[in-house]
Amino acid sequence: MTKIRDLQKQATYREKYTMSTVQQEVDERTNLTGSNKFELLLFRLGAADAAGDRSELFGINVFKVREIVAMPAITAVAGALPHMLGVVNLRGQVIPVVDLPSIVGCKPKTGLNIMLVTEYARTTQGFAVESVEEIVRLDWSQVLSAESSGAGGGMVTSIARLDGDTENTRLAQVLDVEQILRQITPSDGKEVDAVNMKKLLLKPGTVILAADDSAVARGLIEQALTAMGAPFIMTKTGKEAWEKLQAISAAAIVEGKTVRDKVAMVLTDLEMPEMDGFTLTRNIKQDDRFKFLPVVIHSSLSGSTNEDHVRSVGADAYVAKFVAEELAATIREVISK
Repeated sequence: MTKIRDLQKQATYREKYTMSTVQQEVDERTNLTGSNKFELLLFRLGAADAAGDRSELFGINVFKVREIVAMPAITAVAGALPHMLGVVNLRGQVIPVVDLPSIVGCKPKTGLNIMLVTEYARTTQGFAVESVEEIVRLDWSQVLSAESSGAGGGMVTSIARLDGDTENTRLAQVLDVEQILRQITPSDGKEVDAVNMKKLLLKPGTVILAADDSAVARGLIEQALTAMGAPFIMTKTGKEAWEKLQAISAAAIVEGKTVRDKVAMVLTDLEMPEMDGFTLTRNIKQDDRFKFLPVVIHSSLSGSTNEDHVRSVGADAYVAKFVAEELAATIREVISK
């Protein structure tokens, strides 16, 4: 739990978590999802103006991190968008580099020393940070929704209690990468084309139950479902979706119906505070009341390994974020079955 203070230690850390090592450890990390656990990479961005010298901890899911490298030489790009430092050539791939401290309003004391190479929603980008701390293994129950706890500021999806539910636990802010990428590339072509969206025919009286902890993702999903003419209930966490599903089932029984008369399918993200999408899916498929409900996982954790694991917990389909037409096509395919 000791802070990594100098670049020599950073380099050692980088070597430990290169692409090849991540691949070797991916099975172990994937197995964590079977118990509602995950690994969080902790880093610092510098001091916020309001906090003086205090440098807060931030976090990102290790599954999104491809490499951790000492900051390479950056080539500035003419006419670059705000918060974009430029591009780097890493192993033959040109990668845009984002000034993460400037986005969240922090000022690094020692400079932008480390680059986190991340794979997110089919894109690769580098996030410049001041320092990397450690990787911690957490249960999703240790992570609270920033919105539900009143701590949401637009850039943070959740707050991780690193030492558990204790009085003086360390806290880390889990950044909303979807919001950050959308802010720096607002015209990314991901808007929903409502005019050309084919309508979805659901059983009368049924809805799509959706769960996502990112406000921007929820907005895009809501746009897509509305354009398809599909009624929906939106929740912010897997736990909230699970509780809502049980409440719907109880209400249906009172009416002499089943949950299938109320819910057409479940659409869920993977990374969510309190209960992740893997656990939500497993709960649904192992419960006799719900096991016949179709479940589609909609996540920024792309790649064949994640897709295989999605199916291992019983999900009916997987679609990577965010192309509205692909999401709509996947929903139609699952519903038609």
